[in-house]
Amino acid sequence: MDNKQLIEDVREKAEGYFQRGEFFCSEAVVHTINELLGWPFPKEITKLSSAFPIGLGKSGCLCGAVSGGSMALGMVYGRSHGETMQEKMFPISAALHDHIKNMYKSTCCRVLVKDYEFTSPERKNHCVKITGEVAAFIAEELMKDEDTACKIDMNFKK
Repeated sequence: MDNKQLIEDVREKAEGYFQRGEFFCSEAVVHTINELLGWPFPKEITKLSSAFPIGLGKSGCLCGAVSGGSMALGMVYGRSHGETMQEKMFPISAALHDHIKNMYKSTCCRVLVKDYEFTSPERKNHCVKITGEVAAFIAEELMKDEDTACKIDMNFKK
């Protein structure tokens, strides 16, 4: 499988989790990236992202998908107690923020959904697309990193 197809599969998998109601935005991104990496963390790691949907616990602030993407970067580049911080995480996290802001003019959930009735299928589809975009962005960035690319499960299926 080539990298472009793998990125699209990641996008579609994250979108599917959210669309089917299996996960919200942040959870879909974290779960999908954990799966892409061949499950380096137990599936329960997704629970750590459960408070982030709808802009941090329904507060409407930072987009849950963006939060989930940053958490997924932490799964790869984060540190344990006493370890040195891996600085390369910060520019990727900032690039994720900038990428979504450039595409959607904001990373604030309430701004991203302001033109939609919250319970409408149109709003959900909009958020599903953002979720897929975040997951695809993270997957693409991880593939650029030689140290991480070798950890990607090339048998990943959407």
